[in-house]
Amino acid sequence: MRFSPGKTSRRGLFFLLLCLLIAGAHPIFSAAPVEEESPWLKAVREFGDQVLAKGRDVYGEKHTPLFVDGLNINTLEPVRWLYLNNRWIISNQASQQNLFRTLTALSNLTGDPKYKNAAKEAIAYMFKNYRSKNGLLYWGGHTFVDLESDTRVYGFDTDSHELKNHFPFYDLMWEVDPAATKLYLQAVWNAHVIDWSILDMNRHGSWTKPIDRLWKSNFTDPEPFFEGSGLTFINAGTDLIYAAAMLYHYTGDRDALTWSKRLAYQYVKARHPETKLGVYQYSKPIRREIPPFNFTESKYTESKYGDRAENQLGPEFGPIAKEGYLILPSSAENIYAHNGLIQLQIAELLGEEGKEFLEWTHEGLLAYAKYAYIPESNLLRPLWADGTDLTGFVLPRYGYYGAAGTVFKAKKANSLFFYTYAYAFRLINDLELWKVARSIARGHDLGDLGTLPGQNVKVNLVTKNADPVALLGVLNLYQAYKDPAYLELATVIGNNILKTKYRNKFFLESPSRVNARFSALEPLALLALEAAYRDLPELVPPYNGGEGYIHGHFNGAGRTYDFRVIWNH
Repeated sequence: MRFSPGKTSRRGLFFLLLCLLIAGAHPIFSAAPVEEESPWLKAVREFGDQVLAKGRDVYGEKHTPLFVDGLNINTLEPVRWLYLNNRWIISNQASQQNLFRTLTALSNLTGDPKYKNAAKEAIAYMFKNYRSKNGLLYWGGHTFVDLESDTRVYGFDTDSHELKNHFPFYDLMWEVDPAATKLYLQAVWNAHVIDWSILDMNRHGSWTKPIDRLWKSNFTDPEPFFEGSGLTFINAGTDLIYAAAMLYHYTGDRDALTWSKRLAYQYVKARHPETKLGVYQYSKPIRREIPPFNFTESKYTESKYGDRAENQLGPEFGPIAKEGYLILPSSAENIYAHNGLIQLQIAELLGEEGKEFLEWTHEGLLAYAKYAYIPESNLLRPLWADGTDLTGFVLPRYGYYGAAGTVFKAKKANSLFFYTYAYAFRLINDLELWKVARSIARGHDLGDLGTLPGQNVKVNLVTKNADPVALLGVLNLYQAYKDPAYLELATVIGNNILKTKYRNKFFLESPSRVNARFSALEPLALLALEAAYRDLPELVPPYNGGEGYIHGHFNGAGRTYDFRVIWNH
């Protein structure tokens, strides 16, 4: 990128002032035009160099191309999962997908192939050494590789394949090994679908189930809320929808696209017929045992007792009390933000072939905005899918959704909702979608994005917002509408990230933490900002709402998540 003091546009002057603020007393411009590195690119390049130098496998007898999930920024010790007498060094490639996007973008923007090559080497090694016989990778919610022993870790929770809102970087996987990626995309469906005829599926997939008929299976198009053996959670289902759609994109396999749409439509078909709200799942777990009326222990919330919402809330609410119909803000993020964003991206990628994804998502976003969103406070109401507002409802008994006395509360609409509604408006041009995006942006201290994009814009250029998802959402608008105010706002957010989250050449969610997660979204967002200034957004792989996690038993914390026992330290 060339920065020159001769450029006197509003955007150029604004950028100059911000860069000087970041640089302090050290000028980054010279009298003669020279190639200068922006503060964002410099920071992410330093981060990438640190990850390559300190973050790859140098543990145990065999050193591999694999990455650790993160390091302590002070000691450079790798993060570990602690269970019983084990202190495993975590390499969970499912949790490293945004790192691989960052490394790819870094090579694209710097011209240095070492970053992307390192990601490709890690993927190739994983394909070669850590695959089940049916084509799955040993990664995800309940398994990872221990770099000290060079073995797969399991047994701290269910020994199964699990992806929920992961949305891997399949483009890079396909570039590394198309045959292995194709098999994996097929294996995900094979492992997680229990009964193809009714699309009964589960978040837990088998490592050993041989691949059978797949797309040639029969389908009977069942009615919503059939009783099934699985739990058809949308955060797991969306990963299957994405996998089959991408397989069609790579291979032209129309049967894969048909099943992707069939699964997506199960969630649409189960929406409440009047409000079009919902759903978190489209089936009900089979009741194999009769639960006590008043639950007193967590074991009674298991799915073997049937629908958990019916068990806990049926006496008060009757037939509407279904797990699929309870739309708390946390489940709404899965239904409308994660699923919404990935289906919008599928629709954009596939064009005419993806129009159903666009229509279904449009209907869902409008319904949720109508019944759940409070623009004045940027809050999301807890709801039943018939529109019943559950704000302030006190749970009368213990159960899956909390202890007796727990109060259902409205929750702030996070920036992923902003990104999704703004993205949807860009594709659909429905003013109702823009109103929601505009209001959420205001709720995140971004100012006024305008009555329409580029019209009456009054962004907040002194905001303290340092949210990478907000940055990506604003950049998505800038790329579409080219209003310089959006780029100015994105620049402020980017500089806030550098000021508050960049330490010791790593990125942290807050200054009090010391464990740096390599797959943090901040570096990818900063590279998207760099690409926007170059007007080359295609150099940065798009963020699709994907994230990773480990879920299981951890010493001293019970059954928990890595973001609670590792990444919040």
